[in-house]
Amino acid sequence: ASGTGAAVDIGDGPGRLALRADIDALAMDDLKEVDYRSRVPGRAHACGHDVHTTIVLGAALYLARQPTLPRPVRAIFQPAEERVPGGAISVIDDDGLRDVSEIVGLHCDPKLDVGHVGLRTGPLTSAADMVTISLHGPGGHTARPAATVDLVPIAARVVTAFGALHAGDAASVIPTSAELRLSVRSRSAETWAVVPTLVAEELAAIVEGTGATHDLDYVKGVPPVVNAPAVTARLTDVAGRRLGDDAVTAAVHSWGGDDFAWYLRQVPGAFVRLGTRDPAWADPPQDLHVGDFDADERAIGVGIRLLVGAVLDERSASEIDVGTDRDERSPSEIDV
Repeated sequence: ASGTGAAVDIGDGPGRLALRADIDALAMDDLKEVDYRSRVPGRAHACGHDVHTTIVLGAALYLARQPTLPRPVRAIFQPAEERVPGGAISVIDDDGLRDVSEIVGLHCDPKLDVGHVGLRTGPLTSAADMVTISLHGPGGHTARPAATVDLVPIAARVVTAFGALHAGDAASVIPTSAELRLSVRSRSAETWAVVPTLVAEELAAIVEGTGATHDLDYVKGVPPVVNAPAVTARLTDVAGRRLGDDAVTAAVHSWGGDDFAWYLRQVPGAFVRLGTRDPAWADPPQDLHVGDFDADERAIGVGIRLLVGAVLDERSASEIDVGTDRDERSPSEIDV
């Protein structure tokens, strides 16, 4: 498997269904006061990846004990989801989708009550890119800003769109460089394809006439997650029977990104929002990537039931439509 990841096959035959869990943590402190909080300073599962891993492992252990399965399964434990452009690319390049006809993944949703899942056909997440902009000037003294190119007000013209800004170190010095870093989000693949050009044009227009020069480092990240209609409909049916009709809700299109999207460019599949909020917890609901992120542990059982149902409640392998829109190229070969 790729890096620190692993993959386990259960059963043989056509129509293999892959179950994917992302396993990496975030570089932040875990602020929860629970017995399962992170024991490593500066590292926390503040996006619920430990929950995802537990669910896929639990489903795999249960399925491995079954005398027969309607279709073979591959449990994928994928590293580096939080890194651009994502560990999914390495899994695919290492033949991780060999013989896989469909793939299913899930992700904690702290705004959705435990016992519920969110499903959506078509786009579910957004594309996410990383951009670094460097501005350059001759520098100077803050007492005489008109005598030089002051990068600070130039940077300020665009800073509201950026996640980080660094310009200078001394209060009395006009800096010679300023660096801005941002995440660019696109809700559709069509927009994602043209955003680099738009960013470059907008930056050039802002800097034009100021006397400053600039560099642009645009790193393509992940495309939008686009759920296949047939797989989403089947999971909706499974969730209704396994969890109850009132457990299924319509997921909203998120500005967040996930490298699960790379798998869906290779094979049909669906990404599921898993409710992790205890209804008794105080409002407002938590968000992801925060130090006190927590999940109601009952969500683990809910996720296992859904993934097990995705396998056992299947039609026979001979009836599975593996689709005709598979892209045989690896992500590294696709011009993004």
